[in-house]
Amino acid sequence: MKITLSVIKADIGSIGGHIKPSEKLLKTVKDYIAGEGHGLVKDFYVGYTGDDIAILFTHTRGKGDSKIHGLAWKAFLAGTQVAKDQGLYGAGQDLLKSSFSGNVKGMGPAVCEMEFQERPNEPFLFFAADKTEPGAYNLPLYLAFADPMNTPGLLLSPEMNKGFKFRIMDVSYTKGDRVIELSTPEGLYDIAALLRDNERFVVESIYSKKGEIAAVVSTTRLHNIAGKYTGKDDPVMLVRVQKHFPATGEVLAAFSRTHYVGGGMRGSHSMPLMPMKLNSPTSYFDGPPMVSCAAFCVHNGLLTEPVDVFAHPYWDYVRSKASRKATEMREQGFSGAAMLPYSELEYGGIVEILKRLDKKFKVKK
Repeated sequence: MKITLSVIKADIGSIGGHIKPSEKLLKTVKDYIAGEGHGLVKDFYVGYTGDDIAILFTHTRGKGDSKIHGLAWKAFLAGTQVAKDQGLYGAGQDLLKSSFSGNVKGMGPAVCEMEFQERPNEPFLFFAADKTEPGAYNLPLYLAFADPMNTPGLLLSPEMNKGFKFRIMDVSYTKGDRVIELSTPEGLYDIAALLRDNERFVVESIYSKKGEIAAVVSTTRLHNIAGKYTGKDDPVMLVRVQKHFPATGEVLAAFSRTHYVGGGMRGSHSMPLMPMKLNSPTSYFDGPPMVSCAAFCVHNGLLTEPVDVFAHPYWDYVRSKASRKATEMREQGFSGAAMLPYSELEYGGIVEILKRLDKKFKVKK
């Protein structure tokens, strides 16, 4: 059957600062969907990563459906009221518009969706990140779908050996969705040239050469919506795996590098991306930037229970590496590469300082 997977995520309030949503807040969101989703959704899953709540829906209504998006929006509004009642920090933070307009895209929540014909066995991975930006997935996706050093399936699978099509978005362009489509292996270097700039060029989706959807990423940038800095974008991602797509282990292996991404404290630093267990809070330096992953199979629109793929003991070693890298970078404080460039801090208080100091500069005669 043809099925749609929709992930809609938002930060609507958390305990003790940017740490985690309360149990009452989570329960309110789950109960709202369970009560109001009859006839709309086939199945759903709700979890959190840091202070962000993500809802995964399965349904047959296609991408961008107003009723599915409206269900998520109303669930987040119900949760926001609980967050306000409990005095949680940042209650309703990611709900940047006052009223629902048929689709949550451009309203604050992060969204990624894919529609496809179910295979007899349909495994997929659901990633959720906190304290970082959509470009945090650039390197792992490049490694998983384009680099045989990471993904031997590119050599061993006749279908994968044909390559994949990358659709890349220029997220600095605010008048519309400005995208380019490049294919591997012929466009490999061009793809690399774009994806090195996580702040501007972001993988929006990946397709097989036959046109089958393989991966999709939320690409909305909050400061482009709000007109000011409102926090990092905390992206979500869906990846289909096995058969003509990379194996689960190949996709996960790409996250073992704990590469540096933009985010961390006040969304303004360069920090390593740490693979975390499902439903983990933030901690050190409002992070470190983290990513969780739940593995599912879906059949006739019904989900299996999630498997926490980063709970395996191997990832304890990776987390130790990320902790070391984070500590070493933080020893550099505000200097150089430790903080993001001014172009990424344009909505922060430092811009006001620079404006004030700029008036005091004098040109020496």
